[in-house]
Amino acid sequence: MKTLITCCLLFSLSSLLAQEHHPVDPDERLGTVSFPISCAPDVQKPFERGVALMHSFEYEEAGQQFEAVALSDPQCAMAYWGQAMSLYHQLWGLPERPELLRGRELTHKAQEAKAKTLREREYINAVALFYRDPDPKTHDVRAKAYSQAMEKIYSKYPQDHEAAAFYALSVLGTSSQTDLVSAKKAVSILKPLLAQEPDHPGIAHYMIHACDNPELAQTGLPAAKQYAALAASSPHAVHMPSHIFARLGLWQADIDSNLAAIDAAKRQASHHMHVGHHSLHSSDFVEYAYLQLGESARAKAILDSMKGVHKDDFPDDLRDYYRGCRTSARCRRRSRSQGPVQCHGRSDAQIAEVLHC
Repeated sequence: MKTLITCCLLFSLSSLLAQEHHPVDPDERLGTVSFPISCAPDVQKPFERGVALMHSFEYEEAGQQFEAVALSDPQCAMAYWGQAMSLYHQLWGLPERPELLRGRELTHKAQEAKAKTLREREYINAVALFYRDPDPKTHDVRAKAYSQAMEKIYSKYPQDHEAAAFYALSVLGTSSQTDLVSAKKAVSILKPLLAQEPDHPGIAHYMIHACDNPELAQTGLPAAKQYAALAASSPHAVHMPSHIFARLGLWQADIDSNLAAIDAAKRQASHHMHVGHHSLHSSDFVEYAYLQLGESARAKAILDSMKGVHKDDFPDDLRDYYRGCRTSARCRRRSRSQGPVQCHGRSDAQIAEVLHC
């Protein structure tokens, strides 16, 4: 009897944790994802929410969502795939050894759970290639292996737009900022899908990243115009269109995007998420855009507000980003204190400093 009561309590606790791991706003907007899995029917929607969060680089919250899926259905192999993918920030920096070890553990769990479909097993085996070696020095080799595996999935399942989105991201993740060949390859994958799936967060998001350069910026404008609205609950999604707006000199649209992103970050902070990277990056954009419009007082006010962002507001893997942006801001503040601000229009070098701190 005692054993039965204990089991019931554990089951109830597991169900409660799965439901309340993160209370979901009923008005939440993250876009629409269709990623069928062979797990328990009641985790399908939570799983797709995790994928949608991941597509908007809300990795911390995505990881928590996939953890909740695993609590609800411990045999759901794709829940462990999602957790492992949430540790792999393909455009944000290299995972360190602890993340690589954790990712390898999760992919092993996913493989041991024996997903019921070949397609799911192929997704799991693809990310397992990335986590096969916990040495950060082998990142490029492992990232390339993952990308090649995703290319095979993309080719094998042409109707699977998730495969297309993840493959396009992997193409960008294995290239440099100046690699236009890879950028154009990603565009060729994503552009045909943009009209077919206008509410898909990954397609619009990765299209913007692929077009975040002078040559392709105009091509990315349609994605920029739709991404923030379809995923308005993600601070990163609300911010991302400004990368294209800044490239094209659409300064007021740039400002509006980033002020909205800062507000979205404040709302996300109420869920105990790290939002410093969202706030600081968006503030940097706003300050630069105000300067381009000659509004120096507003630019200074934004710059001063950035002093309130603390490194503890950042995830561990973005602490270097915090230090880099703070140094950049201090340099600009010091240069402006020596005389009037001169803004002679945008240059690629100036925009690059803001876009990538």
